Amino acid sequence: MKFIHTSDWHIGRQLHNQNLLEDQRFVLNQIVTFAVENSVDAVIIAGDIYDRSVPPANAVALLDEVVNRLVNELNIPIIMIAGNHDGHERLGFASRQMIESGLHIIGPLSKDISTITLSGKNGDAVFYGLPYADPATVRHVLDCEVTSHEAAMVKLLEQVHGHDSQGLPKVVISHCFLDGGSESESERPLSIGGADKISPSLFTPFNYTALGHLHGPQYKGAEHVRYSGSMLKYSFSEQHQNKSVTLVELDAQGVANIKLLPLKAYRDVRIIEGELAELLEQGKTDVNREDYLMVRLSDKTAILDAMGKLRSVYPNVLHLERTGLMADNGRVALSRDHIKKGELDMFSDFFSQVSGEPMTKAQQQAMTVAIDELHKVESRS
Repeated sequence: MKFIHTSDWHIGRQLHNQNLLEDQRFVLNQIVTFAVENSVDAVIIAGDIYDRSVPPANAVALLDEVVNRLVNELNIPIIMIAGNHDGHERLGFASRQMIESGLHIIGPLSKDISTITLSGKNGDAVFYGLPYADPATVRHVLDCEVTSHEAAMVKLLEQVHGHDSQGLPKVVISHCFLDGGSESESERPLSIGGADKISPSLFTPFNYTALGHLHGPQYKGAEHVRYSGSMLKYSFSEQHQNKSVTLVELDAQGVANIKLLPLKAYRDVRIIEGELAELLEQGKTDVNREDYLMVRLSDKTAILDAMGKLRSVYPNVLHLERTGLMADNGRVALSRDHIKKGELDMFSDFFSQVSGEPMTKAQQQAMTVAIDELHKVESRS
């Protein structure tokens, strides 16, 4: 059994208000080409297909284009699960009718975990799709008492452990945050205070675990418990990440042989620094001047229309920082550290400054619930 593991397509996403649909189509064409060149038996998308629960029409059209090429023209099955950015019910519409065509969509969590048996050219495997579900959803659907993301995942995986795969390899597809995973700025938190973290050891008993949510390619606990990473750089914090999809081949013993297939972006995402005159001169010979850029200017004097001057050479400058004018380095460092903090930490700091005393445990718990509710409202908007 051979398949491509991808995740976090985020179709319809913007980078600093820059539409990325052209860039996404460019990379998705590469994924289709990889599927053909490697004669894969399936393509897996481990959540966050879209960037918003109500995606724009052009994002839906692009997904339809890619799915049609893989499933109808190339007869390559697709398994996709809903991530925390997706509208589960919308993504899962008509999913039961699409199964016969080879398109398997796991939208909302159901009481019985989806089991999909696929036949490959050199062997079969059973795939278990676990869409993103917070503890409250798991409590409601499975009628159980769980309070953390890890406890919820333990409950979901009970069905995978208990399912008789008739000796076939078991492949779990999930969208979650493993403890110890490397984060990026472009990922929406699943929870706060570390309550969303799940131990990688839960997934090591299976032949392969295809994960989504974290945008940097990585594995945790064991090499076969893996994030494929996003297909594009969706924030400047990802500038040094090498994007790829994961080619997985299960041998006769069910051992996963893994290979990363590098993706080339239409435009790279990177940060450049220096004085304006130096950058303008450098841009004249920069073969990658069309890249999406954050520019940090070190000039210590005022500059008239710095952005306009930069865009005359680098047309896709998306963000400009005047680091040279920030004389109070201590305050800048403090501000950056402050931004990195989570919502609860920042509110706790604010509360302490205003009231003169730290928050009680009861107050922290009440604020945690309030922030979680705000994230749920945001994900539905």
